Parts: sequence; structure tokens; C-alpha cells
Amino acid sequence: MGNKSSDRSWVLADEPRSVRLMATIWADTDGLHDDFATPVAVDAWLDAVGIDRASAATTRDEFLAARNLRDAVRRLAAHLTDDDRRSADSPVASVEEALLTVNAAASQRSIPHLRLSGATLRLSPASAVSPVVAGLADVAYEAQHLLGENGSALRACHAPGCVLYFVKTHPRREWCSVACGNRARAARHYQSVRSARTAREFTAR
Repeated sequence: MGNKSSDRSWVLADEPRSVRLMATIWADTDGLHDDFATPVAVDAWLDAVGIDRASAATTRDEFLAARNLRDAVRRLAAHLTDDDRRSADSPVASVEEALLTVNAAASQRSIPHLRLSGATLRLSPASAVSPVVAGLADVAYEAQHLLGENGSALRACHAPGCVLYFVKTHPRREWCSVACGNRARAARHYQSVRSARTAREFTAR
């Protein structure tokens, strides 16, 4: 949080790509931001998370599909984590709609075919979709497994102002990042000091 979108390729770098997809919606003191503002921004994100676009540029339809997939995964994450953060609401209306979106995207994965090359057998990708769609399909497939098999470890970050999710990899981890942890502790300290001051003022009356 607090970083401009051009500097965000490192954000949540240790998280699964499906979590990093959700993190393209983020917030700072200026409000809510969307890193998927243009097709070129989707290209930059795909590159940042290691998806080979084979130099293909994201089309307008693929851009809209990427945003829809992101919003669907966020809707399912909110469902799993009982996320009540109003600022983190996904525009996808229902869990059922989100499931259809994620499953449809994952179905576009490029499945390798075994081919004969001279005397050698080789695996090569076989797909009728573009490298961008195939890359997004891989992320959707990873989201299926994250949400379906590792969903109990997924958490919403409840640091002040945060709208991100993270995978709880350590029993003591509470926040998506060190920065959010520091912000949450500062907010707790401020609230404690304020409560103590209020109590003193009430007693002094």
C-alpha cells in the first residue's frame, strides 16, 4: 500500500499468483486503486508474475476477462474469509457467478500434447487460445486449487485501510505485509492512548 502502480511488481511477491491477481486492487491514503486500468497494465502484470505472453499484447476482450477473473477470485476469497470490509467489495454479484467465471477461465488452459518429432517424442502445448488467455487460465487453475484445497489458510488483511488478501503461512502471521502490521499496531496504540485519555478526563470531572 502507498506505492504507485508502476512500482508494484514486487508487492506480495511471495504469495501465489492468484493472490497477486487479487492484489491488483489495493488502497492507500488516496483511496482505492486498480492496477488493471488498461490492457497494457495487464501485460505488465503478466510479465511481473512470470507468465510468458510470447510478445502478444492483451486485447480489449482479454483485458475485460482479466478484470472479471480478478473480481471473481476476490468474490470467492471474501466468501471464504467472511470478509466484511466494505471497501474490499467485489463487483461480482454472487458466489455462483464467480464460480462460473473462474471455472470457465481455467477451462482455457493449454494442455500439452505428445508429438512425434523424427524418432523422438516431445511434449508441446496445444491450444487454440492466445498466450494471454492461456496465462490467465493458468492463474484461474491455481485459484481453483487455492480456494478449494488451501482455502482455510486464506485471510483478509484487516489492517486499517487495507483491501488485500494473503495466505497465512505462519501461525503468528496476521497481516499481508510488514507495513500493514506496523500500521495496525500504531492504530492499536493510538486507540489505547485515546481510551486512557478519555478515562482520565471522565474521572477528573
